[in-house]
Formats: sequence, structure tokens, C-alpha cells
Amino acid sequence: MSDASSNLPAAPGPTDADLVDDELEPEAPAATEAVGDVVTGDDGTEGVATGPGAGDLDVVDGAEAEALAADEPDERLSPLHDVHVAAGASFTDFAGWQMPVRYSSDLAEHHAVRTAAGLFDLSHMAEIAVSGPEAGAFLDRALAGTLSTIAVGRAKYSLLLSAEGGIVDDLVVYRLDDDDFLVVANASNRDAAFSALATRASGFDVTVDDESDDTALIAIQGPEAEGVLDELVTSDRLQPDAPLSTLRYYRVLQATFDDAPVLIARTGYTGEDGFELYLAPETAPELWAALAEAGAPRGVVPAGLASRDTLRLEAGMPLYGHELGLDVRPAQAGLGRVVDTSKEFVGKAGVEPAPDARVLVGLALEGRRAARAGYPVVTDDGTVVGEVTSGALSPTLGHPVAMAFVDPEVVERGPGLAVDVRGTAIPAAVVPLPFYKRS
Repeated sequence: MSDASSNLPAAPGPTDADLVDDELEPEAPAATEAVGDVVTGDDGTEGVATGPGAGDLDVVDGAEAEALAADEPDERLSPLHDVHVAAGASFTDFAGWQMPVRYSSDLAEHHAVRTAAGLFDLSHMAEIAVSGPEAGAFLDRALAGTLSTIAVGRAKYSLLLSAEGGIVDDLVVYRLDDDDFLVVANASNRDAAFSALATRASGFDVTVDDESDDTALIAIQGPEAEGVLDELVTSDRLQPDAPLSTLRYYRVLQATFDDAPVLIARTGYTGEDGFELYLAPETAPELWAALAEAGAPRGVVPAGLASRDTLRLEAGMPLYGHELGLDVRPAQAGLGRVVDTSKEFVGKAGVEPAPDARVLVGLALEGRRAARAGYPVVTDDGTVVGEVTSGALSPTLGHPVAMAFVDPEVVERGPGLAVDVRGTAIPAAVVPLPFYKRS
């Protein structure tokens, strides 16, 4: 573990009372699944540390994408909803879904993921199947990254851009076979992502299908995650096509659970090792129960979206609608490496940010008052030089952390900054992201 904020005095971790306070509770639950530091494997495949079209490129502009993203469906329930009710979960409306925000305590669930593991229901996420002889070429044109070169069984983080170069959504793309890909989008951007991909498919021999309603998604994240899955393998309930020990980061393999198909991916959005399991909705309750039973002796607990947000913030992972959006260019959010400018893709002409565009940084704050989204970042003379996008009192580090977009000239400033927290200037320093790395 590394604490990028080691210049601050040590502080005890926050209590539940701290997190309930209006100024200290976590940000709204996270809507996105796989963003963060880009890492490159020994085969050249890019992932992120823990999160198309040959026709007219001028399709799905920013205004259209924004309108599609704002289109909320009727209230929906996860296939695990009854399981969550029985476990005493509290729920929140999220992109039209009723999803568990917590089961017991945000703080306890956060610490369980860091020390053991947490079970998350992510069935609200969007899954889009892309298949056909030109699937790779289509995704190369549709997305900012190059997907045609990743090997079968690998995954890659990428961006779906508007024609103007803004971020419509951030995605994880899995290559399941030579001509078959699975694109996973954020729940709130399901319509925008599917519409953009379907439109950009014009001129390609490819099929784009929204399979979200036919897919449940369970994540198990934390140092005990592999051990829990191994127990299901030992009992013959989970049967992967290859040993789990061979499944490296940003890889995916086929499996069955009680003879039902399951896709196991070693990806996640918490900064810990872990797995995401895609399966049919009717199988999800049995798999959840099996994971919970195998994990209980190891300290594994169900975890809600509130703890997921503090976990992703500590891991420096941007969240769509906070650090990412239609008005943000990839390089501003530290995602310039995701973009392959050697090829043609939708949004290429506008992908470069203006020279004076604000850039994303990490901030470590003194004291115990958390900066929240929208709070101004100021210099010692009160000049506003940025704005907080996400912030919380870090349960792991024991002091407040935040991400903020700031003017480029203050990126190297380090000390001498503050966040205006309801009229009080709280000293803050620019620190490297992520705030937390697992040991």
C-alpha cells in the first residue's frame, strides 16, 4: 500500500458518524465500472488499474448524446432484488434502477473490500454484443482505441467519443472470439452508447445487440476474491475453461456454474484484485448465495454502491458525470493513452483539448472536512483555479481526498492551494493519483 498523501500528519480513520455527517458522507454512488490508470501488459494489451463505423463520422453529436443519456427508463429491479431485501439493504434510485446503496455500514463495507472482499450487484450495467466478420474494424472506427489487435480472451478499456471529441461513455471491451466482442457501458449511458454504436455500424458487416436485459453481473472484489472462487471450483459448482490462477488482469474466460454459462473477467472498479461474473439473470441468485456462503468464513460481505464510490475514489478512478463527460477531452482526465490517433475514429478531429483546458488532479486535504463535487479550488489569495469533481473522507487513509479539474499552471504547485468548503478554506496539496494502491 502507498499513501500518496504522506506529507499530511497521520490521522485515525473516520467513524460511521463522520460518514453520516452532511459534509463527510461519500459522494453519490458510482455509475461507472472501469476507469483509472492505464496499464500495458507484456503483450501490449492495455487495461486500467483498479473499472465504429465506416460511414459518416459526423454522427451522434454532443447534444444528441446528452439527450439520450438523460432518457431514464421506468424503475427497474435487479434479478437479485429479493436477495438484497432479505439482507436488509437500503436502496437508491440509480439510472432508473433500484440498487442497494448499503447493507450495514458504508465504512464496514469499504474496509471489508480492502481486507477481505465485497460482493457487488452490478446488474444495472449495460452489455452490448458486437459480432460479425468486421467487428474488430468496426470497433476501431467507433471507439478511440484500437480493439482489432487484442487477443481472444483479453479485455481493453476504451472511450466512446462524440463527433466533437467529448466523452459519451467509457467502456470495457472483451474479445470473446475472433468475431465476437462484448462492450460493457455505464448504466446511465446505456441508450447513448447503444445508439451511437448501432448508428456507426452502418457500412460494416457487423451486428450490434443490446443484451443488457438478458445479463446479470456480480462482482467480487478484494484480496479473498480468488480464494472464494477457488472454493466453488473445488466443489465443482464453478467450472472454468482454464485454471483461475492463469486468469491474469484484464483477461476473461468462459465457465459454467451449475452447468449454466458464466463469463469470468478479472476486472473491477475498487482498486483491489477481483472478478466480475456475467451470467443469465435467472442464475444470479444461486451464484450470489454460493459466493456469500463460501466467502462468509473469509470475512466477505455484500457491499453497496456507497462503499463502491469511496473505494473507486481512493483508487483514483474517474466517474462518468463527475470526472468524465461530453465537455471533457480524454487528455484532460489523464486518459490520453487510451486514444490511438494513428487511426481514424469518430471524434478524432476534436479530441485534443484547448491549451488552457483544466486538467484532473488529486488533492489531499488537511483536517477531516471533505470536499464535495462543485466546491471551488482556490489559491492562498482566494483566486479560483479549479473545481472539485469528487471528494470524501478516505476510510483507508484517514484524511479527506478529492479529485478536481484545475488550471494547468497550478498542476505543479503542490502546497499553497485550498478548497472552499462552505466558506472555509481547507488547505490542500496536489498529490499523485491514485491515492491508494494495494500492496
